[in-house]
Amino acid sequence: MATNVAGRQRKQETQLGLVRRARKMNRILADTYPDAHCELDFRNPLELLVATILSAQCTDKRVNMVTPHLFAKYPDVEAYAAADRTEMEEIIRSTGFFRAKTNSIIGMAQTVCERYRGEVPNKLKDLVTLPGVGRKTANVVLGNAFGVPGLTVDTHFQRLVRRFAWTEETDPVKIEHVVGDLLPKREWTIFSHRVIWHGRRICHARRPACGVCPLAALCPSYGTGPTSEKEAAKLVRSGPFS
Repeated sequence: MATNVAGRQRKQETQLGLVRRARKMNRILADTYPDAHCELDFRNPLELLVATILSAQCTDKRVNMVTPHLFAKYPDVEAYAAADRTEMEEIIRSTGFFRAKTNSIIGMAQTVCERYRGEVPNKLKDLVTLPGVGRKTANVVLGNAFGVPGLTVDTHFQRLVRRFAWTEETDPVKIEHVVGDLLPKREWTIFSHRVIWHGRRICHARRPACGVCPLAALCPSYGTGPTSEKEAAKLVRSGPFS
């Protein structure tokens, strides 16, 4: 039912109307989550890059439990590049897919040393050439470590912007371009955090807390979850997320 409503919303809404609705929803999210930020702990671009690689198929909470030991063991890119594979695998084992992630981290570090003089690059076209780094990871690093606006199209982001009927696209790159056209570029990074926070706290995949959602009046998928305020309030979650 909600999908049909969303489809009708897309057909009836002009592009100008969609832009206005999207920007109003962004303003409401800004009021709702004034402290929204990247929930991965880091002190520099290299640490954020490593943490983001580790976050694939893993919670930020788990990554933040692992990275203090990892960052102490490997204080710079040269240390990662020369790391003993078995030792690194053991440190990051609990994040899942630890062998593939070890390959990515060591390969990334070696490439940064060989091609970028030991400095994490600050351009999208360069970041995506690094092992284990796709557009999503690159945009996380650009937006949060370098201040370069970028949209982080993770699973929460994809699910919510489709639920908002902002797009029907399923390809992350196409979603990135569609949403980028709806919002001012300066808002891209912080908007990504707001959407991710909203997806983790209220707009869940299976049972969104529609009855307490601040976006209810503007969301064509309202009613996907319980609309009773009392019932919906029980579904609201708070971080850190396990």
